Amino acid sequence: MTKTYLMNSLIEKMQSPDQDFRFMGLNDLMSEIKQDPASFIGDEPTETKVLKQVLSLVEDRISEVKNQAVKCLGQLIKIIRETQMELVVDSLINFSVGKDDELRDISGLALKTITSELPLEGKITPRACAKLAPKLLQQVSNTETPPETLIETLSTLSILITRFPVHVSDPALTPHPLPAIAPLLSHSRPAVRKRAILTLSQYVPVAPPTLVSDLLQNHVLSFLAPNANLEKQRTTVHLVAAIIRQAPQQLTLVYNDIIPGVIKAVQRDDDELREGCLQALETLILRSPTEAAPFLSSIVQIGSQFIKYDPNYAGLDDGEDEEMADADDDDDDDADLDEYSDDEDTSYKIRRASTKLLAAVITTRPELLTSLYKEVSPVLISRFGDREKTVRLEVWATYGVLLNQTSMYGGLSQSQENDSAIRKRKRDSEERMDVEETPHTLLRSQVSSLSKALLQQLKSPKTPPPTLQAGFQLLHALLGVLPGCLSNQITPIAAISRSVLLQSPATSTSALHLTCLSFIALYFTTHAPGTFSVSLPTLTPVLLKSAGEKHPRVASEAFRVFSALLNATRPVKNGEWTEHLYDQAFQRLSTHDTDAEVRACAEDCIADLWICAPDVIKPKGGKEWQAICRTTGNTGGAVRVVTKVARDVEMNDDWVNCCVEWIMGLLKKSERGGKPEIFIALDTLLKRYSSGVPTDLPPTLVPQIKPYISTTDISLLSHALTIITVLLELSPTATFPEVERELLGNIYQIAHSPLVSGAALDSLLMFFSSLVQADSQIATHVVPSLATSVEKANKSDANLANVAKCIGQVVQSSQGVAAGTIAVYSKYMKKSSKSKSTTSIVVLSLLIVGELGRFIDMSKQQDTFSSTIEHFAAEEEEIRAAAAFAAGNIAIGNLHQFLPAILRIAESDPHKKLLSLHALKEVVTHCSHGQLEGVAEQLWAPLFQYSEDAEDSTRNVAAACLGKLTTTHPTRYLPQLHSRIHDENPAARATVVSAIRHTLAESSLSYDELLASLIMDFLDLIHDKDLNVRRLALSALNSAARTKPHLIREHLPTLLPSLYTEMKVNSDLIRTVQMGPWTHKVDDGLDARKTAWETLYTLLDTCLAKLDLSIFLSHLLAAISDPSDEIKVIGHMLLARLSASPTTSIALAQRLDELTPSLESTMRGTAVTKDTVKQDIERAAELRRSTMRAVAALGKIDSAGSAPKFDAFVEESRKNDQWGLEFRELLGH
Repeated sequence: MTKTYLMNSLIEKMQSPDQDFRFMGLNDLMSEIKQDPASFIGDEPTETKVLKQVLSLVEDRISEVKNQAVKCLGQLIKIIRETQMELVVDSLINFSVGKDDELRDISGLALKTITSELPLEGKITPRACAKLAPKLLQQVSNTETPPETLIETLSTLSILITRFPVHVSDPALTPHPLPAIAPLLSHSRPAVRKRAILTLSQYVPVAPPTLVSDLLQNHVLSFLAPNANLEKQRTTVHLVAAIIRQAPQQLTLVYNDIIPGVIKAVQRDDDELREGCLQALETLILRSPTEAAPFLSSIVQIGSQFIKYDPNYAGLDDGEDEEMADADDDDDDDADLDEYSDDEDTSYKIRRASTKLLAAVITTRPELLTSLYKEVSPVLISRFGDREKTVRLEVWATYGVLLNQTSMYGGLSQSQENDSAIRKRKRDSEERMDVEETPHTLLRSQVSSLSKALLQQLKSPKTPPPTLQAGFQLLHALLGVLPGCLSNQITPIAAISRSVLLQSPATSTSALHLTCLSFIALYFTTHAPGTFSVSLPTLTPVLLKSAGEKHPRVASEAFRVFSALLNATRPVKNGEWTEHLYDQAFQRLSTHDTDAEVRACAEDCIADLWICAPDVIKPKGGKEWQAICRTTGNTGGAVRVVTKVARDVEMNDDWVNCCVEWIMGLLKKSERGGKPEIFIALDTLLKRYSSGVPTDLPPTLVPQIKPYISTTDISLLSHALTIITVLLELSPTATFPEVERELLGNIYQIAHSPLVSGAALDSLLMFFSSLVQADSQIATHVVPSLATSVEKANKSDANLANVAKCIGQVVQSSQGVAAGTIAVYSKYMKKSSKSKSTTSIVVLSLLIVGELGRFIDMSKQQDTFSSTIEHFAAEEEEIRAAAAFAAGNIAIGNLHQFLPAILRIAESDPHKKLLSLHALKEVVTHCSHGQLEGVAEQLWAPLFQYSEDAEDSTRNVAAACLGKLTTTHPTRYLPQLHSRIHDENPAARATVVSAIRHTLAESSLSYDELLASLIMDFLDLIHDKDLNVRRLALSALNSAARTKPHLIREHLPTLLPSLYTEMKVNSDLIRTVQMGPWTHKVDDGLDARKTAWETLYTLLDTCLAKLDLSIFLSHLLAAISDPSDEIKVIGHMLLARLSASPTTSIALAQRLDELTPSLESTMRGTAVTKDTVKQDIERAAELRRSTMRAVAALGKIDSAGSAPKFDAFVEESRKNDQWGLEFRELLGH
């Protein structure tokens, strides 16, 4: 069947008098277009006929057919010719201005549909926009256009500017959107004005500055005067708010005129105007906090004034709000206050807008927390009893924001203070701190009034569940900031909690139960037992009732509450509730269909009963363990319970035996999940045998461990070796033969695996130590066996350093074999055959001698040291590196004899200087503190000398040594480093700042005290004229932010501007390099810029309270559009981190539209050409994945409709054929 014939048959269907045929004809046409977008190519007459028929059905009398015709136009617009597209646009425009209301509505819907369905890319889109935009704007300019049509037309224009800003922002566009739409601000219909405001604000970001200036002068500034027309002033305020929301930068030059006008307008006696002004100020605070700063005091005053605005309470002053709330509760019959329930009363909108305004100030100005607690907190507390529910909940939510900001920015509370340096400063200034007003001290002084006002609102039996839930959430947040602050309120808290928990949880109230139980658990955790002991008879019955509920989450939370209670009151000597709790938990464990989460929480409760109430549970006979130690289902929780009890409770050997047998049964299962916890439990249990490990256990257990002695899973290998080590220590006689027979051969192979490192290597070394101690004769066999196994291994897969460490550990544990081992491997070193086949033997020998030299004085084996030094001249790089390692470690055994020799080589032979420095680094790294103090002076001057005018690699090694030496005697060496920060030689300055970076790992308080007064002088090198010095200074700042944030927090206002400067691309540092016929740009500033961004990422973790998020986000825009892909990835990581925090995500939500263009550009990537190589494609794909992760994280922020461009971008990414599936997985739906 030809396409022409098929289309003619569909036209016949669409012309049928039967409405079902017409509908199906349209539906079949849509399906055909989707399957074959080239349906009309080469057949213009058929295309015209089809299009005219579909347009005729837009006028159909049946609604379903009209709607289907609109959908069909959305698909046709993607494939039709330009001339036909003009026909569609003209027809729909004509329909939209007709007198038929229904046709006008459907044509408006059709215009919006085709605008939404236009592809973002392709040739048709520019042409469609060029045809559509002028037609729509002409319709808007026509004074005879009906209001309903204007609204639909403006909606279509909004879609155009949101999806295609480039195509509809051309200055040559006639008429231009701003002058065409602006007159509608004076339209008589409020709905038209509202729609015009939104559309104008969307055009402002891309409009020419002159047109924006005209709009502001003619339609904004003149109507903000105190005597302006009320109606026009309302419209103007809404327009200002919309523009601030969409393009705050466009108002930068006129903020000083606009903001005072809005502040004055809010005092006019018009509720709608007041609400609009308050909303405009809220938007200003959120979107342009820097510009709003000079007016902040007035804005806070306005918020505090109008949060109390309630003309229906004429005659009451500010102090009577709480009494008003008491009166409301006391009067049962008049609780609803009918005299104030007038539907025409809209004053609550003003109070709600004022509350949101104060919330915006709190969110964006954490540095003002102290003044906010003085000025705003009392006002919020006074409005806790607002008569309007929505306002009341908004006030509570705002106070919750204040508490969250205090938790994040208000400094660490007394119970959270962990920093030793800060603790000392607090002790040194105890008297001053007693009177200093901090957010925490101010909050503590207001807790009484706060809790009283809040609990007053919760105690009524008529309080609805959402209000109760919000109240408990606020109390929970309060305890998170000030643990233990509600000790005086336990009686009302217990009464309210009891009334909530007495009700069975339903679908609508289960969230309330969970919030209430979570709060009670936190209360028990943060208060002394004496505080709540008198209320336990009130609470425990309802808590037990909750533990028995069918709702699994409620029951689970109830068991968590009991766990918190048991740990808070430990040890529990008596209490009827503990008996009932045991019965309830045991009943849950004994039932096979118990929910998994409930079972896990019940198991935890049993463990806490054993730990906190042993007198209660011991007489039960241990029947609960049969239910806990099951072999089917999820056993992870049971394993943790057994581990917890075994660690904290003295249990008899029979119990330990039973648990070990159960654990061994779980070990046989093939699943990997939960195996680390099983090994930890086994380790704990083996150490709890009071009369020693049974002799029959190792022969049974070792074969079960054998499958895990493999490099298949390095984590499990570490755990398995730990178990074998414990058995060798606790039962050497029974374990050693099994290990020798079953495992030793495998372990020799594992010892040289390059996969073994970190915890696994530590476990391996502990195993060899325990093995040698279990049988002193085995050492003579282990050393050659380890060496033989590595000699036979594939050289590319052999880690000689690991084998050397193992041999060193064996010899250290059995020093009787030391002399023979040194003699054997010294001989191999001297052989040093010219044949390359002996390279690995020489390297292994050098590494072994080095490991032994750390704890053995080799002064009598002078020839061994000399032979090691000779290898400095070896041809092979690995031999030279091993020789440096060996020389440095041999020197540790006798510093006075060998260290001067290494220094002489470094000074006399430039070719061996770097190797000598590596040897010195071994000395500095592995020497004890006492040894190092004795030779520090001997090393200091030569190290500085070697670092000057040296290569980066030499200087880096010297700086690492100098840093370590500085920490051995900071009072002597720190001033010496400080004295050289202004050295004329940039290499010396680079050495100084690099050495300081290496000292930052030192954790002693005395060093911090010395460094505190000097650190800014070192970090000031970020202003150095030498690029390398600046980069190293930035790296030092990064290390300081990570390891010693308390030393730099107060200096960040000075450091951050310089840090932000280094983040910018410096064109002076970009040079062009000729590579054959191609040119390549090299950015010498990239490393420094990358280090600056990495530093900012660290500061986000450790010093968030000191970052101005507005400035931070402004610079972050540069990261995601940086020419370097590496910096783009860091920018994406920063976005993901910011979006994960409830506090920072609020500020980020206001900037989503600004981020969208850069993210969209990176997501699309560069076009693939014939010259694109595979590596470029892979790099682009990885960058796209990084972008998707950032966008997915941002997509989870609730932007409340304030980011239409970003929302559209997310939606388009979800539907994208290329990466939509992966993106939807990242989004989680």
